[in-house]
Amino acid sequence: MALILNILWFVFGGGFLAWLLWILLGCLLFITVVGIPFGYAAFRIAGFAAFPFGKEPVDARNIGEKRVAGTSLANFLWIILAGIWLSISHIISGLSLCITIIGIPFGFAHFKLAGVCFAPLGKKVVPK
Repeated sequence: MALILNILWFVFGGGFLAWLLWILLGCLLFITVVGIPFGYAAFRIAGFAAFPFGKEPVDARNIGEKRVAGTSLANFLWIILAGIWLSISHIISGLSLCITIIGIPFGFAHFKLAGVCFAPLGKKVVPK
């Protein structure tokens, strides 16, 4: 079921466009040294934005990995500069898709994207 939903999302639900925009943002962030950690986070979000069904973002510490020092500060900067606005846009998109019965799964995908876009550093996307 996740495969079918991922294909429908990628083709009809905006997954391709979201993937492309996150890849372009990641490339743009890699221009500066300060933006490199944010670029890695953008690439991680790009993969999740393309195929969100059957996966979930979790804190890296929950799967036994160490967090890089300064992740909390970087997430704070991300939230102030971009995270809050990206999350609000995904929540609005998710609410608008949940109005129709057919759009409910896509709306839930937008809600998951809102969570990962809010503070992406220190997160890993794992299969459910």
